[in-house]
Amino acid sequence: MNTLSYKTISANKATVQKEWVVLDATNAVLGRFSSEVASILRGKNKASYTPHVDCGDNVIVINAEKIRMTGNKMNDRVIWTYSGFPGGQKERTPAQMMAKDPTRVVEHAIKGMLPKNRLGREVFRNLHIYAGNEHPHIAQNPKSIELQK
Repeated sequence: MNTLSYKTISANKATVQKEWVVLDATNAVLGRFSSEVASILRGKNKASYTPHVDCGDNVIVINAEKIRMTGNKMNDRVIWTYSGFPGGQKERTPAQMMAKDPTRVVEHAIKGMLPKNRLGREVFRNLHIYAGNEHPHIAQNPKSIELQK
């Protein structure tokens, strides 16, 4: 028996095939949408997934202002930030964040679903979120993916 044919192939930075993907957040539920995006960013949808390598795709999220939350979470949920200084703790609701910058709510949800280490920070750089329908990444020829409804 030839044991070389049974070896598990582990991806590395040189062998990873990265693509550009466009996802539309129109009328999508924030948590379900964010978990799908985080999975694509990590590369878990690929057969060559390797846990310690950035093998995910570059993801472009458009229409972030049209994302929704179920129930009354948009007004009841509280998102905390802390500057590191005494008295520097702030609390905001997702509705307040959407009024100021709609991309921050989606960004916060996706970032929370990625690993909290060097790899997570590197993977997060592959995410591009835009409030409107337009994005400046036309030259990368991104393919549009329809997520499960």
